[in-house]
Amino acid sequence: MTNTKARTAALITPVGREAQDEARALAAGGRTGKAVRRLRRGSWLKRGPAREAVELLAAGHALPTDNAEGLAALRRLDAELVAELTALLDDDQQIAAVKLLRERTGVDLAGGYHLVLELGGRPAAD
Repeated sequence: MTNTKARTAALITPVGREAQDEARALAAGGRTGKAVRRLRRGSWLKRGPAREAVELLAAGHALPTDNAEGLAALRRLDAELVAELTALLDDDQQIAAVKLLRERTGVDLAGGYHLVLELGGRPAAD
């Protein structure tokens, strides 16, 4: 059961390497619930995205470990959204950018805020 917003949020929300490794090991041992809780602790993942993240980790994917990696993932997943967010930031509409990011990706408030800050502080790679 894949929820597109939850999967996107899982792919762009930073999670520490140690937490990823622990969650991967827990999931491999059949302890999916504990793996989800481990990812949620110390990250901005909500329950649904954390479940998706565990599935991704179990399939061998790595999650971003910082906001720069999360933003790079967002650029790969939805370049059009990044362009819209950039336009909002160019118009000094940071709150609107965070709101749009949250609506389109399902990322939580803190995660969205930090990704928008990252976007505002770094020019897009051409």
